Formats: sequence, C-alpha cells, structure tokens
Amino acid sequence: QVHLVESGGGSVQAGGSLRLSCAASGRSFSPYAMGWFRQAPGKEREFVAAINQSGGSAVYADSVKGRFTISRDNAKNTVYLQMNSLKPEDTAVYYCAAGFVATTQRDGYNYWGQGTQVTVSS
Repeated sequence: QVHLVESGGGSVQAGGSLRLSCAASGRSFSPYAMGWFRQAPGKEREFVAAINQSGGSAVYADSVKGRFTISRDNAKNTVYLQMNSLKPEDTAVYYCAAGFVATTQRDGYNYWGQGTQVTVSS
C-alpha cells in the first residue's frame, strides 16, 4: 500500500504560480510512476502530467504543456507539480496517483491521494 498526501494548493490570481507536492509513504516510492490529475466541479477527472520512475521522462496534457512541470525526488519520496501562468480554467481539485506506467489513463494508477484545491481567479 502506498499512501499519498498532496499539499501546496491554494488561491492565486491568473498569471500566478503554485507548486504542488505529493508525499508518499508506505511501500518504496521509486518503483512507481507518478501522475497528476485534476477534477473541476461537474467535470470528469482529467489527466494533467505524469513522470516515469527515474524522472527522465514526462508527459503532459496539451492544456498545460509549457506551463506546468512535473518532477520527482526519489530520496524524499515526493513528486511535484510546478504550475506557472495559471488560468481560471486550471481551477480544480488536483490529485496525485501512483502506478507502474506513466500513463495518461486514470485506470493505470493503483493509488490516489485525497486531493488539494487550486483556485485561480481572473
């Protein structure tokens, strides 16, 4: 079992930045690929970014490409999501997830955190 806890959410004005963190505990962190997803009110949970086990490969949703950066520190059992140039449409609850493949698909992840709220005002 891997326990994931997100932090770093909050309220920010459009154009601002936030850095989300996701700390893992339980089983070893390094065998898992990690992903970030988000869910806005009334919408399905959607893929944001994913990173492979070594941190050498990442994939992004088109909507965040060039603005968001996913990274990980295996020594700290933590994955990050740096979010720059935030837009009101980025407002959502952000979830981190752990799986064995850095996939864009929700069902590719075995463990999920509880989420952290990000609100971007115009």
